[in-house]
Parts: sequence; structure tokens; C-alpha cells
Amino acid sequence: MPKKKQGGDASRASAGGPKASQKRAAEEREQHGHGARAGGGNRFLRGQRIDPRRIDGRETAAELIEGTFLAYNAARLREGCQLFTQKMLEPDVTVGLSITGALTPAGLGMAALIPLIEAGFVDWIISTGANLYHDTHFGLGLAMHRGNPQESDIVLREEGVVRIYDIFFDYDVLLSTDAFFRRIIQGKEFQRTMSSGEFHNLCGKYVAERERQLGIGQKSLLSAAHKAGVPIYTSSPGDSSIGMNVAALALDGNKCMIDPNADVNETASIVLAAKRGVTAAGGRRAKGADAGGRSGVLILGGGSPKNFMLQTEPQIQEVLGIDEKGHDFFLQITDARPDTGGLSGATPAEAVSWGKIDPDRLPDAVVCYLDSTVALPLLTAYSLARHEPRPLKRLFDRREEMMNTLRDEYGRAGHEPLPSPKTDTILPQHR
Repeated sequence: MPKKKQGGDASRASAGGPKASQKRAAEEREQHGHGARAGGGNRFLRGQRIDPRRIDGRETAAELIEGTFLAYNAARLREGCQLFTQKMLEPDVTVGLSITGALTPAGLGMAALIPLIEAGFVDWIISTGANLYHDTHFGLGLAMHRGNPQESDIVLREEGVVRIYDIFFDYDVLLSTDAFFRRIIQGKEFQRTMSSGEFHNLCGKYVAERERQLGIGQKSLLSAAHKAGVPIYTSSPGDSSIGMNVAALALDGNKCMIDPNADVNETASIVLAAKRGVTAAGGRRAKGADAGGRSGVLILGGGSPKNFMLQTEPQIQEVLGIDEKGHDFFLQITDARPDTGGLSGATPAEAVSWGKIDPDRLPDAVVCYLDSTVALPLLTAYSLARHEPRPLKRLFDRREEMMNTLRDEYGRAGHEPLPSPKTDTILPQHR
């Protein structure tokens, strides 16, 4: 008895089937007015049919995304918007945001990030220092302008103009912002060692006061985060003009010191507290069999802030020895390729092998290969249109509570290291 041929339904046309008979069958159907056969029960053809709405100029941004973003990276953006609004904004999910690329100089702090914070859609942040520094220009009432990226940079330098691609601003904007930071950092409350979360919260307080004095309204991400109790960390405190000014004041004996150890532990405590249901809005710890919570990450770009956001799980599991599985939701907007080996382009599937992402939740991961300056405004508009505001979790005010959760579980995990041999007996083995 001949073996049944592999490849599914023999009556279904395919590129691997008998060409002549398939051609004749199609011609006969056309002759009798039957047209093409439908895909039937083919499991690969169960997706939404591509039949977009007609764009007439009256659709909202959310309707445009749902009705016409049907393929390629437009579809990934639609999937990301739906993942964010339908799953990541559930009450038991704590949302972390990482920010790279010059987003705040382009005005996206005011246009997109502040609305997300005020709506309770972002609970904690890791940013480059540069984004926070340039964000402060707006809170101080300093001007940024659109410009022509083809202008001569030699001429711009002679004219006292600084350029971030097509954003132009006066060199004095830098000097004035530096002077502001040096002035506040000399204050008494800065004269100690602190996490970058504490440091930025204090800075936000003073930026908010300057906004009030100028009567310019809510312009700064730093001040908005201060008011909402959203902690902002930076993975490289010295890698920005803010850190450069802190370093300069240290030469004069200033005692302000940003502690990276505190940043590592505080960010890990946020994620652990989220997974244990501690970070519910209003401080109400979940109880019962479903007492746990979930953690979601929204990554704009990549770089060091992306890693600092994701390394919270290896810190909990690998380093502290606490049982955990990884972040539950992953949404990244990036233009970085995965095949170069860089962290910016590393996929959520790769992150599973490190313990950064829960393998059981990998379907709840979307990577959209798109410029963040295009995707972020659309994501913000979509989420505000499709989801009600959430109560603020005010995680900055609950840092000690979350750190206690981390300390307690670390202690229960049996963290005492094994005794090490004397150093002088080890070193020769490595020479």
C-alpha cells in the first residue's frame, strides 16, 4: 500500500503541487464564475483579513492604527499599542519605561511622556542623563528651535548655535542649565550620598518651582515625575551634563554623590515588589492565591537604560538567589538590528535565556522596528483614547517598603557566601 504523501490536503493548491492540474482547475473555476477557492481550514489563514477602512480624514489616531496598520512594522506598532492598553495597563501590572535617543529635545517629554505619567500609565523610569538634562531646558523656560540639518556646523559654532540633528538652540541654553544645576546641587539636602532616583526627585522639585515662578505650566518630565511620585533612574550618572556638573562641584568639596549600588538594588526592589503584588495603587497589597502582580517594560530605543531595566530580573534571580521567572510584558520600539550582537537590538526571545523575560509570557512581547519619535506619539494617543487613567502608584514614596521586601526575600534565600580561600593562594593560579 503506497504511503500517504506528506504536505496536507491534496486538493489544496500550493507551490509544491502538480502545476498543470492546478492551472486547469483554476481556469475551470474562472470559466464557471466560481473564482478562487477560499483558504478553508488552513491554520495559517486564520488571521484578520486585510480589508482596511477607507481613510477620509475624520478618523482618530486610534481608529487609523486599528483600521489601517495591518502589515509590516505598522502592524507591529498596532500590536504594541494593543499589548500596552489591553494587558500592560491592567491594575496589577507595574510599568517601567526606559528612554534613549534625544527624545526630550524634540519636545516628546511634554507631548507624550508627561501625559503617560499623569494618566498613571508609567510607574517608574530609567533614562539617559542627556534626556533629563535637555528636558530641564523647557522647565527653565529656555527655547529649542527647529532647524535645517544641512546647515554648516562650522557656521553654527561661529554663531553660537548648538545642533542636535534638526534641533537648534543657543549655546547659552547649556550655560544657563549648567548654572541652574550647580546652584541647586549646592543646597543642603543634596549634601549626601543618594540613588539617582532620589537625586532626580530633588531636581524635579526645583524645576517645578521654577516652572511655577515663570508661570509656564507643566513643561518638564522631571517636575512631572516629582509630582506623580514616579522615580527616575539613570544607568550612567556621569554620562551627561548633569553628572558632569556634579563631578565639577566635587572638586570644590561638594558632598553630593550618586550611588550606583543603590540604583541597582532599588530598581530590583521595584520589580520584585511588583511581582509580589506590593506595588498596587494606594499601597494595598494583594492577598490570597492570586496575590502576585506582574511587571511590564516599555523600551524606547535600547542602550544602557534598556539593559538596566531588564537586568533587574537577573539581579533578583542570579545574583540574589530569589526565585523568579522574568518580566511579564515586553514592548520595544527600536531601529537596532538583532544580528550585530548589540543589546539595543537583542530580542525578547534572547532575553529569555538570561532570565530577563518569563518564557511563558513570550507571546506578550512585541518589537516594533520604528523611530521612537514616530511611534511614541501614536502609542500615547492610542493608549489615552482606549484606556481610562490608572491610579498613581507613587513608587518613589514607597522605596523603603519595596527595599524591605527585597531584603526579606534575600535573607530567606540564604545569601551567606561560601568562605573564600586566601587571596595569595588564588592569585598564582591566574598568572
